[in-house]
Amino acid sequence: MNAAANPWLVAAGAGSALAALAHLAVIAGGPEWYRWFGAGEPMAQAAARGAVFPAAATAGIAAVLAVWAAYAFAAAGLLPRLPLMRLALAAITLVLLGRGLAILAPDAWRPDLTYSFKLWSSLIVLALAACFALGTWQAWPTLSAKDLY
Repeated sequence: MNAAANPWLVAAGAGSALAALAHLAVIAGGPEWYRWFGAGEPMAQAAARGAVFPAAATAGIAAVLAVWAAYAFAAAGLLPRLPLMRLALAAITLVLLGRGLAILAPDAWRPDLTYSFKLWSSLIVLALAACFALGTWQAWPTLSAKDLY
């Protein structure tokens, strides 16, 4: 474990963990929380009907975000090493960057989502992508090349 943790990766891990918790809170909060967080009216209505899909999809996103937090914290030296650190961190950064840049094509998104939601969520995701990118770049020399295999 690293006593001088990489601050960018700590921020990336904290952001991912907070996003995971927010997704779990949406499940617990029900239809109104789906609406408030911008998931769209179809998701809110499905949650109100008691459909499984909204909670399952939201829990799946929360699980992915939790794994991303674990990779960031592990690369920062706060958790034990995880497999394929370099590959995972690069992939996470690319996924976040792609999602964040989706704001450049807002009409390609679901029409039930407001532009405000698309803009703010993209800015948040781009900030998270920047934390992962900068932290990964700084930590790269300390991550074993064998992690690429």
